[in-house]
Amino acid sequence: MKTQPHPEIQQEDINRIVRRDFPESQVDIVLDMLGEYGSETWHRESSRVKAAILKLANGKLPALRTAMEAAKRDYRDLILAAEFPEYGRRSSSSARTLEGAERDLVIDRDWNQYKAWLEKS
Repeated sequence: MKTQPHPEIQQEDINRIVRRDFPESQVDIVLDMLGEYGSETWHRESSRVKAAILKLANGKLPALRTAMEAAKRDYRDLILAAEFPEYGRRSSSSARTLEGAERDLVIDRDWNQYKAWLEKS
């Protein structure tokens, strides 16, 4: 059975994505907002969650705020939506679970779309 891969996100990645996805006039605001996550002991995988927030925000400040609030409630939901959107939709909306080759194909598609987003310049 294929395991779901996960990204190794560094602060340099976060800075690059912020500058890539937001206008220069909003960079400091976005970085300040992202600083809200990771300050509590129960905040896990800070850089990975911040990347998920940025992906779901898609360059929009209101969406960034919404994603940030979701991360504070349960970061796992945010990671699922950002990194494994098809898997999450198909697992939650289907009466059956994804298995075998179909599951592997969905995992591969999700991972490829995430990598494309992460590596985009």
